[in-house]
Amino acid sequence: MRVFVTGGTGHSGSYIISELIAAGHEVTGLARSDTAAAALSALGAKTRRGDLQDLDGLKEAAADSDGVIHVAHRQDLLPSGGMDAVSAAELPVMLAYGEALAGTGKPLVAAGSIGSPGTGGILGRPATEEDPALPVGDEHKGTLRVRNVVETAVIGLAERGVRSSVVRIANIAHSTTDRAGFLPMLIALAKEKGFAGYPGDGANLWNAVHVRDVASLFRLALEKGPAGRYWHAVGDEGIPLREIAEAIGSHLGLPTVSIPADELMVPGYFGFLANIITQNYPASNLITRRTLGWKPAQPGLLADLDNGHYFPGS
Repeated sequence: MRVFVTGGTGHSGSYIISELIAAGHEVTGLARSDTAAAALSALGAKTRRGDLQDLDGLKEAAADSDGVIHVAHRQDLLPSGGMDAVSAAELPVMLAYGEALAGTGKPLVAAGSIGSPGTGGILGRPATEEDPALPVGDEHKGTLRVRNVVETAVIGLAERGVRSSVVRIANIAHSTTDRAGFLPMLIALAKEKGFAGYPGDGANLWNAVHVRDVASLFRLALEKGPAGRYWHAVGDEGIPLREIAEAIGSHLGLPTVSIPADELMVPGYFGFLANIITQNYPASNLITRRTLGWKPAQPGLLADLDNGHYFPGS
């Protein structure tokens, strides 16, 4: 297949491109700079110059392809407008893809969040692929939930003859090239504070996945995923946050400490991560595995931490 990929130079995107090319697909990546173009070429992809603001260019690229994988976001909007601005900019992109692909049956696979159907505290059970993204209202402005409108739009394109689907990526996507994900943030906090912290009893569950397994799932969804479906890129379906903190503390030679889960202590340690770190995110991957034949094959989170690449020089 001729596949158009956005976000191809990012953490997940670079692995997705390598996965596609290894499977025999021809990949064209969106590049907004010479540096990005060089990185895409190094991965073996063709390049198309442009950015996410050029909707006509995106429609043309989608129409010229046999399928689209979208993992890019307007990260430049985060400092000034937060997720509201990021989502507002991304929604027209999805609608542009819809115009280009309507009635063709071609695949559009977009990145989503494992938290879009709600947390374990809301659902009372692990999230499944059959749980739709939660609706968004004015009261959700400024939260991660505002991006759910993007996922909902992608799923809705199935009614217009697009083989659209969303890959919900785990909270922690880990690999040897992870430099800016949640795991490096938690490690940096432990170094800064002198101890590895976890909220309350640390029993709240987080999920994780190796980025190589994320890439294989995107490929499978592109190749054979039915329309209008969610897929769960989750390897470890639920690890107590305390165990993650203990592993970080052990590798850094630092104590592991419970942070009282009140209004003062948790933000005092976790900062802007406080509202996320206290949540419970168990999630199932059963439907994804059964439907697409996806089999996570890479090391789990704790095993990857034991590999040592997150702790150079420690």
